[in-house]
Amino acid sequence: MKMIRAIVRPDKAEEVVDSLAEAGYVALTKMDVIGRGKQKGIQVDKIYYDELPKTMLLLVAEEADTQKIIDIINESAFTGSFGDGKIFVSPVDEAYTVRTRSAGL
Repeated sequence: MKMIRAIVRPDKAEEVVDSLAEAGYVALTKMDVIGRGKQKGIQVDKIYYDELPKTMLLLVAEEADTQKIIDIINESAFTGSFGDGKIFVSPVDEAYTVRTRSAGL
């Protein structure tokens, strides 16, 4: 299993969620976050924004589905501008459902 963390523009988050749902990936967690990338924020006229609002989506999926999910996120979050986001993939050793106390997705 893999954990996919996607940090995207807030205005693109619903488009990403809808695209994932259409492809059958409906289970996710969505959080509003604040951060900055390599460019250390942005400057608009004389105002410097050190940190920017973003939305983080977290999904756990089978390893075989990981690339398809990444492709969906990349396609639906893309604007071509700085700040489109970042995707991080990491291994998940175990998962448990609290209600049923069962292991696995």
